Amino acid sequence: MIILLGNTGYIGAAFERELQRRGWPYEAFSRRQADYTRWDSLMALLDSRKPAFIVNAAGYTGKPNVDACETERADTLQGNTLFPALLAHACASRNIPWGHVSSGCIYAGAKVRDQGSWRVEKNINTKALRELFDRDPVDFAGFTEEDVPNFSFRQPPCSFYSGTKALGEESIRGVGQNYIWRLRIPFDHWDGSRNYLSKIIRYSKVYDNINSVSHRGDFVKACLDLWERRAPFGIYNVTNPGAVSTRQVVEQWCRSLAPDRKFEYWNDDAEFYQVAAKAPRSNCIMDATKLARAGVVMRPVEAALDEAIALWRPETVAA
Repeated sequence: MIILLGNTGYIGAAFERELQRRGWPYEAFSRRQADYTRWDSLMALLDSRKPAFIVNAAGYTGKPNVDACETERADTLQGNTLFPALLAHACASRNIPWGHVSSGCIYAGAKVRDQGSWRVEKNINTKALRELFDRDPVDFAGFTEEDVPNFSFRQPPCSFYSGTKALGEESIRGVGQNYIWRLRIPFDHWDGSRNYLSKIIRYSKVYDNINSVSHRGDFVKACLDLWERRAPFGIYNVTNPGAVSTRQVVEQWCRSLAPDRKFEYWNDDAEFYQVAAKAPRSNCIMDATKLARAGVVMRPVEAALDEAIALWRPETVAA
């Protein structure tokens, strides 16, 4: 039996649907049902259910976005760092394997090929690099699981959210048996406030940047596949292979759905941060090679976006 924590969240709900689709026995819990952030309550839950595996989709992302984490720091630290550490030690004490939803937002930039060698560029939104990406995207490579996070408290500047997610990974690494599943900018065809596509189409101006992204359904399937295959525990970048610019997504959206609006873009980062954002944003490319080597292959980002846009369901009819 599997225990799912945080099933009422955006990613937790997708895990629950996938568990139901597979017919795997599970029990889902929110903090309202069981305050698993307390050691005594958590241990009582583990001892009474004796799960074979735990999925931790609980965390604190801030509403409406990560800017809220800059002021709600206690909740952010508790949800993203302290609770994963608590869960890691609880699971280790009972020899229970588990998986933790982390984030790729602990990185900034990408690896760029320059005359046969690779260098890390933390800002890939410069004019020269944008032109290079549009012309030769193969000259860009993502961060691997072995790369040290460069958008964290240890390598500032970073958002408070990203800092706590990186610290959360540190706190559980090497404690018991666990997977660290790195999610990156989730989306699918269901309109909603957490959906990358929904955000793009509702922003008054679009922040154009280059990123790896994760189709929500593909993400949860890949995470559960790792457990089903009994892949080695450790960190996995769970993103659809490749990278895409926001402008490319908008162009694809317009070609497919012909929306009755004209998309405008912020002139540059300076204007975006002056007007629309408080916390620094992570824009990065991630390498999903390790996931594929474990036998779990996600479809390319272009195919995942094609499907999400083709099947788009506006919020008024979303389930």
